[in-house]
Amino acid sequence: MTGRPTTSGRPAEAEGRVQITADVDRPDKILLGLTARQLAILAVPALGLWATYAATRHHLPLTLLAALGAPVVLGALGLALGRRDGLGLDRLLGFALAQARQPRRLVPAPEGVAPAPAWAGHDPSPPPAPLRLPVRAVGDDGTVDLGSHGTALVAEAQTVSFSLRTPAEQHALVGAFGRYLNSLAAPVQVVVRSQPVDLGTRVAALRAEAGGLPHPALEAAALAHAAFIEDLAASRDLLARRVLVVLRDPAGGPDAPARLRRRAADAAASLAAAGIGLQILDTTAATAALHGALDPWAPPRPPGLSPPDALVTGRPTTHAAVPARPGHPANAASAAGGADTVEIDEPGAAP
Repeated sequence: MTGRPTTSGRPAEAEGRVQITADVDRPDKILLGLTARQLAILAVPALGLWATYAATRHHLPLTLLAALGAPVVLGALGLALGRRDGLGLDRLLGFALAQARQPRRLVPAPEGVAPAPAWAGHDPSPPPAPLRLPVRAVGDDGTVDLGSHGTALVAEAQTVSFSLRTPAEQHALVGAFGRYLNSLAAPVQVVVRSQPVDLGTRVAALRAEAGGLPHPALEAAALAHAAFIEDLAASRDLLARRVLVVLRDPAGGPDAPARLRRRAADAAASLAAAGIGLQILDTTAATAALHGALDPWAPPRPPGLSPPDALVTGRPTTHAAVPARPGHPANAASAAGGADTVEIDEPGAAP
């Protein structure tokens, strides 16, 4: 549908369309293109310099006051106007001060860190502090227990080559994604992560399989491709982009996993119209995603390991069923315990 024509020759929908800025959280400009936070940062040193000038103008020359106040003015301008990675320098300074006051050693102890016993001696270094994370556990169905913050479900979304689409296809993709956003009634977080890629395993596999190819030209091509990948990994930092969609149920409770899975199914159906596939992560994949979020540069967790809270048990030891020798130390123990087998504790001992 193109809509009814207008006097300008364009559809009515096109004339009524309003472009919304991408940064909807941008603060309002109050005065001279500055926000209220920037004005407050500049007002404090300005008032301090004015008070200093009013109190010392009869005792100090103006040039000396200007020289003393220049570093203060430059620092205030840097805090108010400077930005790095989308954050103001004043916020980064606050984060740095908060980080400096935090303990350096954290241990996973939800119940608190118990003091060391007296026989262990006195350690002059500060004791470790408990590491408090919002994630309590990852269930068998892949749901993440957030404690008082509810329950979450992590899904991975496929990427779409937006720049390679035609303008009509791009408009359709944006419209489908916008309809999904307009249908949201609960918290959803879209996380776009970039993590390093290790090509060493791929290079080793190519070199190992090159010798088994049926033709020498194929072997040479495989070795050349392995050399190209190895040179590519050595010359630049390779990153892989991963898009995670996190659905959260603030209420939590035993019915939260079922509600989250229904929401994930609805999200998959809505995003499928935009060509985006959505796959729910299982327990292992969700744990790996959380591990990568906490330490992006750490190596991946080896597969097959037990969960951190699992009880690891071993098989019972099987002893050799041999009769006890007279006078052997194990004879009395076997007789007292009523056992008909003994453990051979001497190498090469015969019955």
